[in-house]
Amino acid sequence: MKRTHNCGQLNIANVGQAVLLQGWVKKIRKMGAMNFIDMRDFYGITQLIIDEAHSELIQSIRPEYVIEVTGTVVERKSKNLELPTGEIEIKVTGISIINQSELTPFQIEEDLEALEDTRMTYRYLDLRRTSMQQHLKVRAKLNSIFRSVLEYNNFLEVETPYFGKSTPEGARDFLVPSRLNRNKFYALPQSPQLYKQLLMISGIDRYYQIARCFRDEDLRIDRQPEFTQLDLEMSFATGEDVMVIVEELVKKTLKEFKGIDIKEPLLRMPYREAIKNYGIDKPDLRYDLKIHDLEEIFSNTTVKMLVGTAMPIRGIMIDQLLGKRQIEELTETAKQNGLNGFGFAKVENGIWSGSIASQLSEQEKVKILEEFEVISNGTLLLQTGPYNVISQAMGALRIHLARIFNMADLNDCKPLWVTDFPLFEWNEDEQRFEAAHHPFTMPKDCSLADFDTNKANAVAYAYDLVINGYEIGSGSQRITDPEIQQRMFDAVELTSETVERNFGWFMNAYKYGAPYHAGMGLGIDRWAMIMSNAESIRDVIAFPKNSSGIDPMNNAPDYVAEKQLSELFIKTT
Repeated sequence: MKRTHNCGQLNIANVGQAVLLQGWVKKIRKMGAMNFIDMRDFYGITQLIIDEAHSELIQSIRPEYVIEVTGTVVERKSKNLELPTGEIEIKVTGISIINQSELTPFQIEEDLEALEDTRMTYRYLDLRRTSMQQHLKVRAKLNSIFRSVLEYNNFLEVETPYFGKSTPEGARDFLVPSRLNRNKFYALPQSPQLYKQLLMISGIDRYYQIARCFRDEDLRIDRQPEFTQLDLEMSFATGEDVMVIVEELVKKTLKEFKGIDIKEPLLRMPYREAIKNYGIDKPDLRYDLKIHDLEEIFSNTTVKMLVGTAMPIRGIMIDQLLGKRQIEELTETAKQNGLNGFGFAKVENGIWSGSIASQLSEQEKVKILEEFEVISNGTLLLQTGPYNVISQAMGALRIHLARIFNMADLNDCKPLWVTDFPLFEWNEDEQRFEAAHHPFTMPKDCSLADFDTNKANAVAYAYDLVINGYEIGSGSQRITDPEIQQRMFDAVELTSETVERNFGWFMNAYKYGAPYHAGMGLGIDRWAMIMSNAESIRDVIAFPKNSSGIDPMNNAPDYVAEKQLSELFIKTT
């Protein structure tokens, strides 16, 4: 290359060397006879100094111009030890403009205040920021760690198709019309699930893939229509074997990016315990704040909202005094999660106040303080209702409280396994049970005898990796027994015609000798977001979609020409 060094490379040991650098103009400072330019590239920032003898060189230079400079490395008088290059500067002898730049729509600074859609419209400018490039470096390093650990453990990287067959169950597919096969469609993969199981039948033994996946779902801060998954599967293995491998990945990445050295096995928490204590199947354990069952305390209560209830009474109590505005925010969160508000009581040095405080007996006050181990100050939030509804809402309030009071340390990580998930979940719209994970998930031994008749209580041999309140991945033991598989299809009310049409090609492979196997899919976007302390997965994806599923930079999705549609035999309305 023409350049001799990059902009993050030079230090005090290079003083006296003649160098040639190339990069972008970050900032220009004119100070009398001396002019300074901060020059930036992917690797860092180097300060340039242009003395009066060469001052004409700077007259036509503007921020974000791409330039080439020659000069000599000299020691800086005013050092900036926060920069790797902060002890030196380049005494410039020549500047040439490689390319000019118009005035950018926002300043390319770390404390950027531009709207997210503006940043995404000019994503190529947003990506010039050091923090954004650092996110991509973290992601690339993650992939490198995944590959090194899995290949060391004899996993083979295999690519599976993007164009596959649409199948029922699960999220909505993205469909791709086939020009050569009129009125027929491919489906983009929601995951490589069926293909990776076929690889086990093929004798591959241990497979992995950094796979692109596609789901036509509503979006949120940790979800995109296209995402990247670390996919893996193991033959002659159980879920326990998979969890051991994934724990190695977790521990190595936490050590690399967070400096957290975990020696012991990760915590395992059954699904029911997670719902009971945290109201959610992906609890953030960086803060405590558990949900409590309060029926015993209020068994003979005179609190109006609780009198005569036959439903659970659940609550949380934080050792903080909530203000009116905070209560209003939490009330809105409760409503968004199925509760019509909640009752609350505050205690400050023995003095009680709040919506239900005057209705509490002295005995109830004492028991509340004992139950939540509150010493002096605190706020209790409680409600009665159906167990699942009230648990979900209290879980959401718990998360909201943690945000209000900054209870979660960004530099901390609390990974855990959530296990023993329900095998089925109730579909209210279709009035039937459907597979909670997918219809190829093995029931646990405790449910093998009656999983298809006792659906509400059937337990899956499934496991989720959770870090800091985010589900990072899901896995399961797969069904390889044809009889159990048929019982599962019957349990989710898939007819033989539907099974043959959608899964016949897959089930046929099981006639030819299948090893028992287990596997997992892990979300790389979420993992990278946590490792880099990013606020959203959009920050760790080079060119993401916004909350409406649109790429503001190129306006995808967009209309296409009628000729293209006619070639696909499609008419639009």
